[in-house]
Amino acid sequence: MFGGSDDHHAVVDFDHLANRYDPDARTFWSMMQLRHGTVRVTPPLLRDVLSTHGVVRTLRERQIARNQDPVQYFVFGSDIPGIYNLGGDLALFADRIRERDETVLRDYAHLCIDVIFNNHVAFHQPIITIGLVQGDALGGGFESALSYDVLVAERSAKLGLPEVLFNLFPGMGAYSFLRRRLDAARAEAMIMSGRLYTGEELHAMGVVDVLAEDGEGVLTVRNYIARNSRKFNAHHALLRARRRVNAITEQELRDVVEIWVDAALQLGEPDLRKMERLVAAQRRRLMAMEPAHAVAAE
Repeated sequence: MFGGSDDHHAVVDFDHLANRYDPDARTFWSMMQLRHGTVRVTPPLLRDVLSTHGVVRTLRERQIARNQDPVQYFVFGSDIPGIYNLGGDLALFADRIRERDETVLRDYAHLCIDVIFNNHVAFHQPIITIGLVQGDALGGGFESALSYDVLVAERSAKLGLPEVLFNLFPGMGAYSFLRRRLDAARAEAMIMSGRLYTGEELHAMGVVDVLAEDGEGVLTVRNYIARNSRKFNAHHALLRARRRVNAITEQELRDVVEIWVDAALQLGEPDLRKMERLVAAQRRRLMAMEPAHAVAAE
């Protein structure tokens, strides 16, 4: 994505993320990578995201100490062709539900909220966060994208919440974020439908903020930042006001997670088999994309 441009400097990469900083645009880019077969929201990916948040904070502190212009924008996307993220760690869910392991399910869900809420408050930093969806963003992947200040999606990207197909609901922020972007009836209809929406459809509904042409997501984000950087102070203040008026608290997110854990533990064997069939389909897709990563999608 970044090629060898001298304008982009490596910061710190993690197993599942490639991170770069563009000093000219004052933009930190964090892109998911196809490593270890991961195309879902797994605990290692979540920990890498939290570590990246820490890198951004440290970078800003260093820049300010050196009287340099600090980071203003954070962009999170994916370099995996056709995939933003395929959602929650379904193999883990099925295994732990069968074992009635409430502790692991709860720990996973709260780790998701650590990331989602940190995204929502921009890591408590004066920056603007942008989620860039260029492929499929399903379940937890869609929830993550919704947690950024600005959601950019390519026209044909597929976004949706399939959890109802295996008798569950998306418990890591979907209702909270969709309820603020839509009304309750439309948010609930979207969750209960289980269908996938294109970026174009969600832009028309007001869920996607900026629509990009297919293959032009990165360019669209760069142009968006270039257009808005001169009014960064006003834009950032407006987004802070939006967070205050449409407040989503960490406690709200954690309360919904408890409902999700309770619901997950009620799933029966037919539901778990549906979950596993979806895992198998995702595994086949991954193996077809990247034979070198012919491992179970973690």
